[in-house]
Amino acid sequence: MANPQIFEHNTYQQVKADLHRKILDRLDLEKLGRNTGDSAREEVLALIRNSVNSEVVPLSFAERERLSREILDEIFGLGPLEPLLKDHTISDILVNRFDKIYIERAGKLELMPDLSFKDNQHLMQIIERIVSRVGRRVDESSPMVDARLPDGSRVNAIIPPLALDGACLSIRRFGRDPVTARNMIENHTLTEPMLELLSTMVKGKLNLLISGGTGAGKTTLLNVLSGYIPNVERIVTIEDAAELQLKQEHVVRLETRAPNIEGKGAVRQRQLVINSLRMRPDRIVVGEVRGEEAFDMLQAMNTGHEGSLTTVHANSVRDALARVENMVSMANLNIPERAVRHQIASAIHAVVQVARLSDGTRKVTSVSEVTGMDNESIIMQDIFVFDRRGLDENGKVRGAFRATGIRPAFAERLANAGTRLRPALFESRTEI
Repeated sequence: MANPQIFEHNTYQQVKADLHRKILDRLDLEKLGRNTGDSAREEVLALIRNSVNSEVVPLSFAERERLSREILDEIFGLGPLEPLLKDHTISDILVNRFDKIYIERAGKLELMPDLSFKDNQHLMQIIERIVSRVGRRVDESSPMVDARLPDGSRVNAIIPPLALDGACLSIRRFGRDPVTARNMIENHTLTEPMLELLSTMVKGKLNLLISGGTGAGKTTLLNVLSGYIPNVERIVTIEDAAELQLKQEHVVRLETRAPNIEGKGAVRQRQLVINSLRMRPDRIVVGEVRGEEAFDMLQAMNTGHEGSLTTVHANSVRDALARVENMVSMANLNIPERAVRHQIASAIHAVVQVARLSDGTRKVTSVSEVTGMDNESIIMQDIFVFDRRGLDENGKVRGAFRATGIRPAFAERLANAGTRLRPALFESRTEI
């Protein structure tokens, strides 16, 4: 015997698809393309409601209203994903296949059993709508694509034959209101002394590398710290997909370009970093170093473009420097390992490690100074660390931020530049 819930779901989807088709036949799509504002939405919503109410279907008033809104979302938005995009508590939307949608809220994954696309073709239509808006494409010859939504949210889609169970869509949300330094302190991501140190380092033109895993909050921290760059400086940002939200007046934003349908015309990050050096920047901010552009970034840091900021995927500060070294080797310049490490040690003043913990919270787990070389190794010292102390009865991570008591060597450099750090900042102490 058929499951009545499955039957009702299929009937509802069929009614919705039939009405959607009838309404599209009655709409002037060319006119809508020229006018997609609120007036057009209200006009179409009225037409949808009339069409829904005229249908002889066993639906309550609430169901008819829901159906009207869903058809409106099909025409103007992203279909079943629209309600999720309007919920600002959701940080990630993960579509594993057309009938399996997950969200992440407060660091925890949840299945959305009442939401689904009609079928895989329906999901493909929404993916194509997203990527076409930013001039990209997805098909069998190019089955992976990165894009972004108008609000800056990151989108990744992968389709068959690479995705075996059907098209897969991942959306990394951007909050409606950017996270501020005050938010990070209130959320216990870092402490006041840590923020004071980091902000002074940015103002004092030290080169910072922010390291962390996927979803750890690297871009969020980069956004916060870039806010301390003086407004009088010229900033050039370089990203794969534009996410940074700098508030300064003098900002030039650059973004890579994917190859066209013939596989030509791609512009990689390394080309943009090299070009940025000719643009008279005071600061270069690279969203994330992923490849051979690491070499040119180090060159820029070592040749007068001080105060540069970037992020890297790594699980510890040591891993971060090792990754930078590996990425420099991708440039195939045959530079000896020692020379590469010497460049890293002289270019990067500090590494900030961020992590998303098991309870979903994000912490700055260490602020470490790069002090130089010792034979073949890069020497580092921790200035602030987060000590984990297990879990409490609610599954929350226990721990405390701790100043190690070490006064960084770059304090003298900042003092000479007119920016002084309070000695009390480095006194050994623990803060919950």
